[in-house]
Amino acid sequence: MKSAAIFASALLAGAGTSAHAGDTAQNVCMQRAQDILSALHKGDYATATAHFDARMLAALNAGKLQSVWHDVLPAQVGAFDHAATTTLRETTKTELAETPLKFARAWLTMRVACNADGTVGGLFFAPGSAPASEAAAVPSNERPLAVSSPLGPLPGTLDMPQGDGPFPAVLLVAGSGPNDRDETIGPNKPFADIAHGLAEQGIATFRYDKRTRVYGAQIAGRPITIDDEVTDDAIAALKLLAQQPNINPHRIFVLGHSLGAFAAPRIAAHDSRVAGTILLAAPATFDLDTVVRQTRYLARIEHATPQQTQAALAPIEAARDAIARADPKHPPTGEFFHAPASYWLSLRGYDPIAVSKNLKQPILVLQGTGDYQVTPTADFAKWQATFARDPRVTLKEYPGLSHLFMAAGDPPSPADYAKAGHVDARVIADIAAWIAAQPRSEVH
Repeated sequence: MKSAAIFASALLAGAGTSAHAGDTAQNVCMQRAQDILSALHKGDYATATAHFDARMLAALNAGKLQSVWHDVLPAQVGAFDHAATTTLRETTKTELAETPLKFARAWLTMRVACNADGTVGGLFFAPGSAPASEAAAVPSNERPLAVSSPLGPLPGTLDMPQGDGPFPAVLLVAGSGPNDRDETIGPNKPFADIAHGLAEQGIATFRYDKRTRVYGAQIAGRPITIDDEVTDDAIAALKLLAQQPNINPHRIFVLGHSLGAFAAPRIAAHDSRVAGTILLAAPATFDLDTVVRQTRYLARIEHATPQQTQAALAPIEAARDAIARADPKHPPTGEFFHAPASYWLSLRGYDPIAVSKNLKQPILVLQGTGDYQVTPTADFAKWQATFARDPRVTLKEYPGLSHLFMAAGDPPSPADYAKAGHVDARVIADIAAWIAAQPRSEVH
C-alpha cells in the first residue's frame, strides 16, 4: 500500500488550483469521475484521460494510467470488484468527486479534482474504507462459515432464509480460475445474486472462496488435479453444510456453474448427501480443445487476421498436443496453458454426462443461448441428446442470456462481463421451483 500512497501524493500535487466551483461544475465533476471509472472498466485509457488538463496529462498520460490500473493497483490490493456511490467534497481550491472502490484485498478512494472549466486537474487513489451503505447492504441473514482444506480454511458465507426451518440448502460451486465466493467477474456477482434470490424463496445457500484463490501462492508450481481445485473442497463443504442448525440434511443440492457444473456430477457421485444437482452452463467436455474453440471464436468476432489467430492458437495447440502424448504415471513438468500437466491429465477420461447417467438423483441443466464459452451447440446439445427423454432430468434454455445468465451482447463477447447486471430472475425462480418439486424423502 505504500506505493499507492506515494502515487496518490504525486497526483494530488498536480491538481488544478481553480476557485470554488458552483453546482454546474459539481455536476460536471461527478460526471467526469463516472466517465473515468467507466473507461477504466473497459480498458479505454484514451477516453479516461480525455478531459485531463495539460499539467495532468503530462503527469499521467493514457499509458501511465493503464500501468496504474492494470498492473500497480492489482499487485497491491488485488482485482477490482465494484464501485460505491460517488460523492462531492469541497476543498479551499477545488471540487473533489470521491468514489469508494472495492478491490479484492482493500477499499481505495478514487478522487477526481476538477477545474472550473470542467477539465480534470487531479486523479489519485488513496486508502479508503467501506462506506456505510455497503455495510447496510449485507443481508442480516448472512453469516461467515469457513470450509476446511488441506492448506487451511476457505472463507465462506452461509445465507439463511427468514424463519426457523429446517430449510433445503444449495452448495454453490464456482467455475474455473481463482474465484471468490460470489464468483465476482467485473462488477457482477452471480453467486451472490443466486444466494440472495434463493433465500427469498426459503432456500439456504453456502458459497466459499476457492482454494486456488485463498492459497494461490502455495499452489503455484505444485502438481494439482481437478479434485484439488474443486471436488475435495466441495465434499468438505457439503459435510459442513449438513451440520448447520436449521438445515435439512436430506435436502442438500449442489449447484455448479461452468467448471463447477462440469464437476458437480463427480461431487454427487462421491457424496450420498446430495439430493440433486443443478448445472448452469455445463460443459460436455473440458480440455484444451475447449480453449482452442473459444480462442477461435474470439479471434473471429475481433476480426483478427489469420496470422494473429494462429499466433494466439499456437501455444494452446502446443500444450494440447503435449498433454495428449503425456504419460499420467510420468507427467511432464512445467505449465501447459496456465496449469500443470497433472491438472489436464486428471480430466482425461472424466465424462460428466456419463457420470450423470449413473446418478439416481434428479438433475436440472440450464443454458443461456448467448453463451460463447459453454455453447448451446457444442455442449448443451449433448446433454439434450442424452437426457431429453429421461424424466429424472430437466433441461431448459434461456434466449439471449450469457455465460453469467445475464443479458448477452450481439455478438456475445468478454465485454458482456464488464457490464453491470444481475442473474436473470427467471433463472433463480426456476431453480427454486425445481427444488420445491423434488421428493422430500431421505437420500441413501
